[in-house]
Amino acid sequence: MKAMILAAGKGERMRPLTLTTPKPLIRVGGVPLIEYHLRALAKAGFSEIVINHAWLGQQIEDHLGDGSGFGVSIRFSPEGEPLETGGGIFRALPLLGDDAFVVVNGDIWTDYDFSALRRPLKGLAHLVLVDNPEHHPDGDFILADGKVHDGRTPADNLTYSGIAVLHPRLFDGCTGGAFKLAPLLRTAMAEGGVSGEHLKGHWVDVGTHERLAQVETLIEASG
Repeated sequence: MKAMILAAGKGERMRPLTLTTPKPLIRVGGVPLIEYHLRALAKAGFSEIVINHAWLGQQIEDHLGDGSGFGVSIRFSPEGEPLETGGGIFRALPLLGDDAFVVVNGDIWTDYDFSALRRPLKGLAHLVLVDNPEHHPDGDFILADGKVHDGRTPADNLTYSGIAVLHPRLFDGCTGGAFKLAPLLRTAMAEGGVSGEHLKGHWVDVGTHERLAQVETLIEASG
């Protein structure tokens, strides 16, 4: 089973750090964000990793190399311009193969055990959801009886963590270019094709300097 780390974001809210450093290489606890994912994926048994990039992407390639330093094999999917989540994954499908794969947002920090995702996928997607953070109080989707549904009532919603298992068939009919992932997921949800789970551990969307500091605190507390 392959895994893809999404690393094409520009990280504008993290300026000035991201003016010269791509967001996945910003250090937290002395370690670039993306390295936490690589180490966790390798520990969980994933050996083939695809990483997309756009903004300052060559720095990511130069830093990570072929992945051998992390016990994995890395292939890169460069984007001349950001293609959003859906478009970025679609572009990388030739590198990901015909089977279901894990996808992870490169700008989150979590202690989630990715080995939990190494199981057969029933349907087109499996989403890992978290409690709604302060910056996203209305959440995204509802989790009921192991199935994920489009969220209509914010009080019942959970937030998509940026961790999922997707099947290439989810992208049937798509064409190249920039497009979002959420509409594809909602179509699959309407057909009962999306399962889910609720992550109870640590998870932070590292989108601001304040949340970067929050991760620093969590790492210090766990050390």
